[in-house]
Amino acid sequence: MPEYSEEQLQKILKASHEVKKMAYCPYSKFPVGAALLTEDGTVFTGCNVENASYGLSICAERTAIVKAVSEGHRKFTAIAIASDMKEMIVPCGVCRQSLVEFGVDWDMYMTKPDMTYKVMKVKELLPLAFVPSDLQRERLPARNTAGHS
Repeated sequence: MPEYSEEQLQKILKASHEVKKMAYCPYSKFPVGAALLTEDGTVFTGCNVENASYGLSICAERTAIVKAVSEGHRKFTAIAIASDMKEMIVPCGVCRQSLVEFGVDWDMYMTKPDMTYKVMKVKELLPLAFVPSDLQRERLPARNTAGHS
């Protein structure tokens, strides 16, 4: 059973669809919205923001995460994403990695324009994810490469 109410779920589903209207996507013409629910019930929204230098663009999911983190939030319970695609939107690989940074046992709601959705745990989106605890694992000793070309 999720750690949030049906009312909170409906709030983030609706917010993800509303915020996609704010997307800045002059190049792809692909607006995406996200609504992130924090552990204390606060909702942060985000939309994609593109850049003429494509690599500088940021996805809706990461926008919402950055906003939440910049306000002191690190624990999330659910995120909903929305687009204008007829089919369900799914997060890109970069966003999947960004999501697992903040835990693997929280919910991702991938929606369609009619507000139907599929829910998955973040860990299901990125099997064998590289997570913060991996940085604490034992490593092999550094190899001396001096004198090798």
